This record gives sequence, C-alpha cells and structure tokens, in this order.
Amino acid sequence: MRMAPACLAAVLLVAVDASTALRAASAPALQGQLLLRPLTPSDIKDYALTGNQGASGLSAVGVGQPAYLEVLINAAIAPSNITSVTWTLTSKPVGSAVVLATSPLGSNVPTFKMADRVNNSGAPVYQVAGPSGRIMLRPDVAGQYQVSVAVETANGSTNLTQNITAGTYIGAYTCSLCHSGNPNIPAEYPSWAETPHASFLTRAIDGKVSDHYSKNCISCHTVGYDVNTNAINGGFDDVMKQLGWSFPTVLTNGNWAAMPDQLKALANIQCENCHGPGSEHVAALGNTNLVNWPRIGKTWSAGTCAQCHDSKNTHIKNAEWNNSKHAVTTRTPSGANRHACVRCHTASGFARYTEFVNSGTAYNTNNVNTTYEAITCQACHDPHADEHPSQLRLGQTITLGDGTVVTNAGTGSLCMNCHQSRNGSVSNSIVKYPLLQQTWAGGSSFGVHDNNAADMLEGANAWTYGKDIPSSAHRSSVSNTCAGCHMQTVGTSDPAFLQAGGHTFSMTYTLVTNGVTNTFDKVDVCVKCHGPITSFDMIKVDYNGDGIIEGVQTEVQSLLNKLTTLLPNSTYRLDGNYVADGLVKTGISTKTNWQSFFLKAGYNWQFVNNDLSKGIHNAAFAVGLLKASIADLTGDANNDNLADAWQIQYFGSTTSSNAAPNATPAGDGIPNWLKYNLGLDPTKPGITVPNGVVWASGGKIGGSTNTIQIYKAAEIAFNTEVGKTYQIQSISSIMGTWQNLGSPIVGTGGAMSYVTPTQPLANRPLVQQYYRVVTNP
Repeated sequence: MRMAPACLAAVLLVAVDASTALRAASAPALQGQLLLRPLTPSDIKDYALTGNQGASGLSAVGVGQPAYLEVLINAAIAPSNITSVTWTLTSKPVGSAVVLATSPLGSNVPTFKMADRVNNSGAPVYQVAGPSGRIMLRPDVAGQYQVSVAVETANGSTNLTQNITAGTYIGAYTCSLCHSGNPNIPAEYPSWAETPHASFLTRAIDGKVSDHYSKNCISCHTVGYDVNTNAINGGFDDVMKQLGWSFPTVLTNGNWAAMPDQLKALANIQCENCHGPGSEHVAALGNTNLVNWPRIGKTWSAGTCAQCHDSKNTHIKNAEWNNSKHAVTTRTPSGANRHACVRCHTASGFARYTEFVNSGTAYNTNNVNTTYEAITCQACHDPHADEHPSQLRLGQTITLGDGTVVTNAGTGSLCMNCHQSRNGSVSNSIVKYPLLQQTWAGGSSFGVHDNNAADMLEGANAWTYGKDIPSSAHRSSVSNTCAGCHMQTVGTSDPAFLQAGGHTFSMTYTLVTNGVTNTFDKVDVCVKCHGPITSFDMIKVDYNGDGIIEGVQTEVQSLLNKLTTLLPNSTYRLDGNYVADGLVKTGISTKTNWQSFFLKAGYNWQFVNNDLSKGIHNAAFAVGLLKASIADLTGDANNDNLADAWQIQYFGSTTSSNAAPNATPAGDGIPNWLKYNLGLDPTKPGITVPNGVVWASGGKIGGSTNTIQIYKAAEIAFNTEVGKTYQIQSISSIMGTWQNLGSPIVGTGGAMSYVTPTQPLANRPLVQQYYRVVTNP
C-alpha cells in the first residue's frame, strides 16, 4: 500500500475538515427540545385516541397517570437526516418497576403548541424527531423520575433530559398552610378562594350553575379525577369510591352540605388541577437540594387550561385560541437581551408587567423571564385572583404612551396595554429621534410600534398640527371596546365558528369553495349599528375627494397612498436638491435627517397604516390625520389637488365654484388643475391652437414686457375593457425599473386618458419620463 507523504496527508486532512465545516455552517441548526405533551379531550376525539388518558403537560403527574414525552427538532431538517433517537429512563424511585412504553400518539398527532407547529407567517418551526421521537412514562409509585433522549442527525446531535415528579393528591387545605401569608412564600390561597374556580362544584351540585349539570361534568371540577384502573393516587374518584358517594339525582340546595368532608377537600377546581399532585412537594419542604425541587408543576403553556377548556363543541376557548395570532406570536422579541420586549411578546413577560402596573410602580426589566412562550391563557387571566372581571390580570383603566388616561374601555383595556404605540408620546419620534436620543425603553426608533389600535381607537398620540381632529363613536359606543367586537360570540352552525370572534380575536374567516379560498369579514357585531353591511369596506363618504364614494378602507388606503407620494424615498438628501418622486410606496423608511414636516407626516402615515384596520377603528381620526398631513406638505387642506393658497390668491376662497379643479373660469376650456400644474394664471384665457394653447401672461400676445408660453400636456390615452385592470407605469431611464403610478384602474369599456404637465415648475424641476400601460389579465 502506497502511503502519501506526511505533508500531503496533512493537506488532505485540512481539506476534509474545511468541507465538513462548510456543510455544518450551511446546515440548519438542530434546536432540539424535550417536552411533556398535553393531551386534551379534543385531541382524544380528533386523533382517534379513545381509551387513552388525558395529560396536562405538567412535570408533576399523579401516580398511574401518563406523561407523554416528545423530542422536537428544527422543521428545516429533512426527516431522512434523522439517524437515531435513543430514550433512557435514567432514574426512578426505589420500588418502581416501570419501563418506558410506546407512545399512543401517532404521526398524525401534531405537537401541542401552535407556535411549535408554525410561526406567525405560517412557516413550519418544529417537527417530532421521526417515528421514535415519542415515548410514554406511566409512573407506578410516588417519587422522582428522569427521562433522557439522545438525537443523532446528519446536522448534529443533542442530549436532553426531563425530570418528572409522580405524587398523590392532598387537597387545597394542605396548600393553604404555607400559601396564606408565610414570609417569602407566595400567598396565593386567600385570593384563589374567592375565584369561581374555587366554588364551582359547590354551586353546581346545588343547582346554581345550570339545570343540566351531571356526573359526566365533575372530572373537570374535582381534583385528580381519573377512573383508569392504574390511576390510584388519592384523587376525587378514588375517595368517592372508598366512601360510596354517588352524584345526587336532583340538583338542589343542600347537596354540597351533605357531601363528606373527605370529598369536599378534593372538590372544586383547586391548586392541584393546575400544578399537579402535591404530595412530593409537601414532603420535600425545606430541602431545596433535592432533585427536581420544588417537585410541583408550573407552566405558561395553554395545555393545563386546555384539559377542561378544550372539548368541542361546547368548551371551545382553547380551540379558538389555537386559531389566533396570540398562539403563534413571533419569537424574535424574546430571549437574551429582550427584557424590554417580552412584556408584550411572551406570557410570563406580560404577567410580570402586570405586577408592576397593579403595584403602581414603573416597569422594571430586572428579574424578567425572557424565555419564549406564546400569549397563552395565563398571560391575560390570573388563575389565583378574581379582582377583575373574567379573572383578568389588570383593571379597566389604562394610560397610553402620551399620558392619555382611558377609563371607559371596559375589559378591552387589557388589550390596550400592548396594542398601543409603546414608543411613548408622538413627540419622542418627532423631537428625540432626529437627535438620536432614547425614544423607548429599548433604545431609539421612529414611529408607532405595531399595533397601535388603542391609540387609534381613542384618537390619541398622533401629530394633529394643532387641529381638533374628531373621532368616531366606537370608543364610547362599543361596550368593552376591543373585546366587544373582536370577541363576539359565533354560533356552532356559523361558517366562522372557531375562526372568528371569541378567543380567536379575529374579525375575518375563510371558506374554501371549489378549491378556492376566500376571506370574509365577520360583520355580525357591526350590523347592529351600521345596518345590513357585508364588509368592513362599507360605503360612507368620499374621503379622498376623487368624486367617487368608495368603501371606507378603500378611501383610507387611497389617502395613505397619496401621502407616500409626498414622502422621501431612499435618495433623500437634506441639501436642497431633493425632488419627491411622486410614486406610491408600500412602506416608508424614515431617516434622522428628515426635516420636521416630513417626520410629522411620516409618523401619521405609520400611525394609520400600522393600526391595520384601514379606518375601521376610527375612520374620522384616520382620515383627519391623513388629510392634515397631506395639507401640511402640499398646502391642500380640502384635498382637491390644488394648493389652498393658489385658490385663495385667484378666487378669494377654496370653496368658490370658480376655484374647483375642473372649472374653466377664463373660458378657454383649460381646467384649473392643468393651469395650476403648469404655473399659469387661471383667470387669463389662452388662445387655442392645433395641438396646444398659447397663453400670454399679460392678457395679450406681443410686447416686450409680456411672457409668451406655449405648452402642451403629455397624454397617455388608452381603451379599456370591462373585467380588466390597467396599471400606468413610468420610468426615467429605459435601463431603470418601472414604477406604478397610483393604483390599478378598473376597465369600463371606454377610453381612459392620463395627462401630465411637461413644463417645469419652480418647486418641481422637469424630469424626463417614459410611460406605459400594463393590462391585467
């Protein structure tokens, strides 16, 4: 065998290593995580898992109750690249004979969290690591268990561990011995005792909840109820069987009083319903060096609540929430160094923020958990307190970023804590941003922070130019504001069921007909005031002044488009040479060197655009802001495309019939709009000649003191067909990129004409342009 020289072998080794490093650098990261998967009543029904026990997804489970474990990896890794998944029961209590078992959850069962399935754009995030990516542990004795998994892929490997506590149920009274005011221990018991959870069964069996309450309901309203023969763990069903207690045949006052005290201790929705059995936690008190301390479950996942609030089609809160944007809120504003962001982007972050609000102290990012968790039930609802309606974490007064105090928002005030600008007052952007000064807790940035619906609804925190811009009636006429519309009740037979209203918070839904998906507006809550409308884009007023009354959202979008044509693009220079391109932009990118009038208008464009409702939240305020911004940049307050000063100069007012854009007060057939764009005196007639007009500034032609101007507007004329749209485009250089001029024009079957001035004005130098019309289809 011939050997390569040592130096060559070294070179070959380096080449192989470099190639491996290159593949590793380009391969998707493994991003492995080991989870305890909840299993809800709807899961059991939807995925044909009848006969399997449910699971909360907590790290504390009752003896004989299953823990469904699954290992997830990056969805970008090809399943064929998963080479091995090895599970190990690393440790278990003395006396345990349990072994890991095959999970009953098949490949048709997705991972539990919506945010693990897809991101907020619908792209896949995680996948179960192949057919071996799931396992089940059913503890047989109380104590501590540890399960490990090793995953090998072509993209790398990972080793993960999960501790599980198995215990028996002890009842809330035992919890109260510590959690009622002891120093340095959360005093959750007294406030929990006042919640509807704490007395549900008490009221239900006495007939105070409904007349159809039955024994089939009590599994969610008692502690540890599980009739599986393996689940002997001191739960309500075990004690009920021991005592021979039977569900009352008649729901009447006195049933609760007659219940044995041993059962009462495990009745109602208690601590252990949400935290798992507490026997191990109590037994280990004071010894924080024990494995898996505190040996009790605590999670921000929706899985715990879903054990009871996910049983379609009656208990639908979790199913609705699964279809909400809250369930897949973006992960980006979480993790290291995101302490200022998680107050609105993670469940634990928002809950921590509410603690500061309730205590009346300024929000402090110290000791804030930045771990990602979607905006789950526990983010908005406090399981331990009933101080506010629906156990919401905050009251019904909210202070917006500019200091506006809102007191009439009802339960919608909770939404307003996040769905507002969050960048402080508007002056932060206009004054501090150009100076590179801090505008919000996380640094310096311009404009509103998505989504500013609260500011829009309340007509606050925008640049009003000193004007009193009115607001629509929604803020005062809709009970509970945000919640009043976005959480409307949707019936089970409604095509929008589980897609709109309720805890979906959505105002739209989709239907698929003949393979075509269409989106519809859920307007039921709107028709009570607005009459028989079918869309939010309802016909109201010609806001944009084009002589056509279109839908509110169409009109507002037209004003947004017009404002962008007046705002700078990326070529903006603060040196007097900037010329507005006049093009509609889908977004704006502000710069610190923008002049104040551009920043003010840019802020208002963001304010209306980022609200996302296109005027529905507050049409009057949205339209008022856009018109005021356009007027400030053009001097055209009445939005007729003629400067107010020009109209007043020649006609004395903006409302004179002679001042109208299409009026021809000089009698020469040339409208005001064209004379305005060409810098001509609209009161002086011109002399029409073939293909043009001769106009004399002094009223006559000739004479050394008179200026003679010959002009002709460039015109693009084209025929149209019904059913087609036409987009006018322009380009300043044949080698450049065509830009849309305005929005697509709907064909009428007649001719269309686009006219543009060819004479340069003092404030708008002439720019060479080429034009074309694009037809669709």
